Amino acid sequence: MHNQCVVSNCTSGKSDPQYLFRFPRDPERCKKWVEKCQRQDLADKPPDQLYRYYRLCGKHFDTSAFDSDAQSKVLKDDAIPTIFDLTNQPQNGQGKRGKETTKNEEKESKGRKKMKKSPAEPAKDDVQTAPEEDPYKEYLKSLFEVLLLLGAQNIPPTGPRDDKQDNLKSSNFQALLDYRMNSGDEVLKKMCGENTEGFSTERLNQLIEVCEKSIRGELVKEINQNGFFSLLTDDLVKISGEWFLPVFLRFMDQSNCQRERFLGFLSFEGNGDALAEKLLSEITDTWGLNMDQCRGQAHASSRVHFIKIKAFAAKITEKYPAAGLTLKSTETLNVSLANGIALSGVQLVMSTFKKIESFFKNTPLLQVELEHAISIFYPDKEEKANELKEICRTSWTRGNNAFEVAVEILEAMLLCVDSVHDNEDMRWSDQAAHDALEISKALTDFEFVIALVVLKNTMTLTRAFGKNIQGSTADLHFAASSLKAVAHSLKEVSDNIDVYHEFWYDEAINLVAALEIPVKVPRSFVRKHHTESLSILPESYYKEHLTVPVVNHVIREMNELFSDDSLKALRCLGLVPAIIEHYKTTEPEEDSVQVFKNDIPNAGTLSAELHCWWVKWSKKGKGESLPSTLGETLQLADVKFFPNVLAVLRLIGIVPTLALEDNSDVAYKSFKTYMENTPDKFKSKTIALLNINSDVGCDLDSMVELYMNTYPERDQGQGQSS
Repeated sequence: MHNQCVVSNCTSGKSDPQYLFRFPRDPERCKKWVEKCQRQDLADKPPDQLYRYYRLCGKHFDTSAFDSDAQSKVLKDDAIPTIFDLTNQPQNGQGKRGKETTKNEEKESKGRKKMKKSPAEPAKDDVQTAPEEDPYKEYLKSLFEVLLLLGAQNIPPTGPRDDKQDNLKSSNFQALLDYRMNSGDEVLKKMCGENTEGFSTERLNQLIEVCEKSIRGELVKEINQNGFFSLLTDDLVKISGEWFLPVFLRFMDQSNCQRERFLGFLSFEGNGDALAEKLLSEITDTWGLNMDQCRGQAHASSRVHFIKIKAFAAKITEKYPAAGLTLKSTETLNVSLANGIALSGVQLVMSTFKKIESFFKNTPLLQVELEHAISIFYPDKEEKANELKEICRTSWTRGNNAFEVAVEILEAMLLCVDSVHDNEDMRWSDQAAHDALEISKALTDFEFVIALVVLKNTMTLTRAFGKNIQGSTADLHFAASSLKAVAHSLKEVSDNIDVYHEFWYDEAINLVAALEIPVKVPRSFVRKHHTESLSILPESYYKEHLTVPVVNHVIREMNELFSDDSLKALRCLGLVPAIIEHYKTTEPEEDSVQVFKNDIPNAGTLSAELHCWWVKWSKKGKGESLPSTLGETLQLADVKFFPNVLAVLRLIGIVPTLALEDNSDVAYKSFKTYMENTPDKFKSKTIALLNINSDVGCDLDSMVELYMNTYPERDQGQGQSS
């Protein structure tokens, strides 16, 4: 009974619409609800059944039972109904009479069921027993429960080839249905009957589609209710031969905690403005996301997809100017900058880094081999050798100092992979030897070496800034003020590019001389420009086609990722008490806070409120420990007395550059785990959505309603073979 109140004489309905609330699953609290309702026929029903089928409307709850902080009607965890008109219900002290009445009503109800009822005179209890009298709905709920269970455990409903068959007799989905029937699920038994053909692919796809829509609908509802958010995407992934863009949203929940949700995959087929329009339309029109509430965006992309992602980001900014582009906190700045450079030499470096990471991660003994090679090349510098060994035990290829580390261990790395490839003592597998050869070929390519050296020297200028961006709150606040110096250094290099390129080229020449690598222009350029390539000098070629484009790209990206507004937002971290106490001689910068002037409750009182906030925290008491992070500040009990400050702090919390606190990046980690641990043939964008969002509360009644509205034809033979 999911569409009306269980209280017999309740007047709520179409003429008096009310919020409906589920019975609680907690047995003790559920029992109290039943007692208050004075419905003896509900007393013997288990809490889970009451939770699924019965509702109580908001008229029966005092205002104190609702969460005042919620933007929609939400009951407190301990809410108990207290408001009832008991005129037509048994009173206290009349329990015995109530029980007798109930027994008589049950007998009469059984008698009426045997009689043919007139449509104009439905039995009084028909509405209450409707859920139990509609086996089709019960059947659909069982199917959705099975699908959600499989999704939560990342078990594909079908086998690797089952989706191409007409029925799924041997599928995981059918096996779990059979198990439930054998365990006594009478509804499934009744609906499935004697059909042994197996569940149909068409029907399963329909269920999956509805399940995905329902989960995403709950996520969008949660996000829209909590106000502003930021949109984040990860690098493209390939599923069933197609490219998809993973989409995440970051927001602040009602308890002022940072949250991220995985919203699903967008098909990434197409080019230019058409693709950007399609992606944005999918988010707004199909998914129902209110992009007017978007206050930031960040994207992680590489190689050929970079231009398409930039077009998508530009389209969002064009239509929603408040959604400023910035860096994604899960990406280190220098690696993110390099990934976006569509030059063959740079992409050779980045792809080789991925091969190196995979190579040493899969076989731990290879790490020992690399450390041995490092010792050989640093015989008189034990401290430096130990430092490099320690770095190589981490995911160094993703760090801000990745290019510097790569240059320092290049000779040792080449010695290591050549030794593995030679495999003279047969210690390594054929696959390891093959992978070592691939890495060796890349390391001995002059284009790789010169690109690595140029990246190292250019990214040295942004390395400290990038480290601070991913550091503590105080580091991030400092970084927002230090960008001007970084920009000045980059401009200095650009203005004197001839001099800097000469130094960098000489460094590369010295490095390849030690490795006996020939100096030459890329073979691809020679093939395309055979006549021109005969006269061009390598130094001139790499200046024009590598050094200048790399420096210009870094300058352009830094300006776009860290605009004035994004830096002002980061400087608002100066509202954190520990930072106020540290810079006690200056008040919070009102100019920075003004970037949020359109999103705070009362801009007119902002100045006075900021002053009071500064006074409160600038006088540190003896032995007092002040909140030093954004999360700690948002959990202060008295932050609610500073509404503008609270609003600003919540808005800072969704800035994509800010690293999430308190394990709030569960969705991103779950996504990475799913993509890394699921075989390609079993990857599914829907099962990924269910698996990553397994903690989302699913309303089976809503799923059933959506399914029946989408596919109104009831196949009472349950459609096992459709």
